[in-house]
Amino acid sequence: MTRHLVVDTDTASDDAVALLMAVASPDVVLDAVTVVAGNVTLDKAVRNALFTLDFCGAGHVPVHAGLERPLVRPLSTASDVHGEDGMGDTGLVRAVGRAATEHAVDALVRLANEAPGERELVTLGPLTNVAAALLRDRQLLTKYRRTVMMAGSPDCVGNVTATAEFNVWADPEAASIVLEAPGERVLVGWNISRLQAVMGPAEHQRLSSLATPRARFVQEVNVKVAEYCARVTGLDGYDLPDPVAMAVALRPALVTESERVPVRVALGEELRGQLVLDHRRGAGGPGDVEVVWRVDEEAWKELLFAACAAK
Repeated sequence: MTRHLVVDTDTASDDAVALLMAVASPDVVLDAVTVVAGNVTLDKAVRNALFTLDFCGAGHVPVHAGLERPLVRPLSTASDVHGEDGMGDTGLVRAVGRAATEHAVDALVRLANEAPGERELVTLGPLTNVAAALLRDRQLLTKYRRTVMMAGSPDCVGNVTATAEFNVWADPEAASIVLEAPGERVLVGWNISRLQAVMGPAEHQRLSSLATPRARFVQEVNVKVAEYCARVTGLDGYDLPDPVAMAVALRPALVTESERVPVRVALGEELRGQLVLDHRRGAGGPGDVEVVWRVDEEAWKELLFAACAAK
C-alpha cells in the first residue's frame, strides 16, 4: 500500500540523508517538505532541501519555507556541527529551484485537513512550524495518521547540553506544545542515534564500497559532523539521528522496544530542553507519547545502505 509522507526539516547533513531515504522508499510518496530554521538559518535550510530533492530525482516535491526563528527565543544554529552551509562545507550544494509560495505552517494545516488520516508527518528539526500549526488547529496531529519525531533525549544524555538534544533545546516551547497535543506521536530521541545509529569504520567502508553518487553524498555532507563527534560527543564515527527516525517512520516494525508515557519539556534555563518522562501510576492518558528505546540496528542500516546503493 502506498504511504504518503510530509517531512518537516531544518535541512542539514543528517536531514538530507533522511530525505534521500524517503525518496528511495518504493512504497512512499513524499507529498511535501516543510522547512524550519534550526541547524542553519531558514534560507540555507530551504536551499539544502531543494538541492537534496533535486539530487535524488525528486525535484517535483514542493518545498515550503516556514518560520525563521523559535516561537519566543532567538535563533541558535548548529553550524559548529554541520558547517556554515549545513552540508559539510564541501562546496557540494548549489541553488536549485525555488520554494513554493505557500507558507509551511499553512501547508501543514492544509495537508492534514484535505486528507485526514491518510498522511504521516515526520519531523526532523525544531518543532516550531508544527507548534504554530497546532496553535491554529489543536486537532492537527489527529488528522495525520501518526507523527514520528526526531526530538529530545529521553535518557537525559544530551548533545547540546548535558541533558538536552538540539531540536528540543532550540525551541522548547514549541516542543512542549507538540508533546501536549492530541494525536499519535512516536519519539525517536538522540539516545537511539548515540547507541544504534553510529556510522563507524565498518559502515564507512560499506558506504565507500557502494561507489554510488548517493553513498558519496552521505559521506561528504557528514564530514563536519564526524569532526564534531570526535571532538565533542566522543562517538566512534558520526551518528545519524534523522535517518534513524526516518527509518522508524518508513518501517515501524524496526522498533523492538518502546513505551507509552507522558513526556514534558523543561523550559527553565538550567535544564532547558530536557525531557521529563512521568512513570507514576495513573499519570498516563490519551496524550501519551510512544518513546522508542531500541530499534533493530542491523535492519535500519540495511535500509540506509539500500537507499544509497540506488543509482
